[in-house]
Amino acid sequence: MFPTISRATDNAPVRQDGAMADLTPDPPRSPSLAATDDLLAAATRRLVRTADGLPEADYDSPSLLPGWTRAHVLAHLALNAEALAGALGGIVEGDPVPMYASQAARDADIEELAGAEPAAVRARLLGACTDLADAIAAVPDDASSTEIERVPGGRTFPAAAVPGMRLREVEIHHADLGAGYDHRSWPAEFAELLLDSMASRDVAEAGFTACATDLDRTWTYGDASSGPTVSGAAADLGWWLTGRGSGEGLTSDRGELPQIEEW
Repeated sequence: MFPTISRATDNAPVRQDGAMADLTPDPPRSPSLAATDDLLAAATRRLVRTADGLPEADYDSPSLLPGWTRAHVLAHLALNAEALAGALGGIVEGDPVPMYASQAARDADIEELAGAEPAAVRARLLGACTDLADAIAAVPDDASSTEIERVPGGRTFPAAAVPGMRLREVEIHHADLGAGYDHRSWPAEFAELLLDSMASRDVAEAGFTACATDLDRTWTYGDASSGPTVSGAAADLGWWLTGRGSGEGLTSDRGELPQIEEW
């Protein structure tokens, strides 16, 4: 994504130059993420229904991401799926390619598609989601560890990380549309996977424990030995940990919530 925003978005890494990056990938898929493909398929269907039902006049309305319209969010989701499908297709064909030719090309493509007619944005999104599902299914098990470059010479991630990456893109950005689907609409399984995927990251300057009261589970972020415990529903925790909102629905046993890093 590209809007300037003070806290993290885009499944949500935010860059200080105003360009929003794609979501950070999961590590290679583990048995605990066996349901990711089914969750992704269901999340994609919900997203497509929202896009299909969105009045054309609302495509130019602001999303929850400052500086981006709803058309920008949907354009990003379409082009992200195309990029991932292309990279996976390169692996299957034995000719690996990066997701994007460059950061500048990626940014320009989103701006261009966001300015297209709503029907064109919808069609591009539907086609890209279908192509990505086919591409994920086509990757053989022995190629799942093959590394994909985001841009030439840029960061890499294994093919096995793609379903988890895309699931976060779809669920978080669906809520970012501000079109009736919000983070409290997330399935509990996704909220739990999101919290799992973030547990190995430095999300705050000081450590803390997150307690999902609806799941009876806790996660530690950083050195939580002397840090606070932040409690609330898993979806509220996940929304806050991605830099969205101000911690609505959460409480801290120290009174104030930790300051979440941009990512």
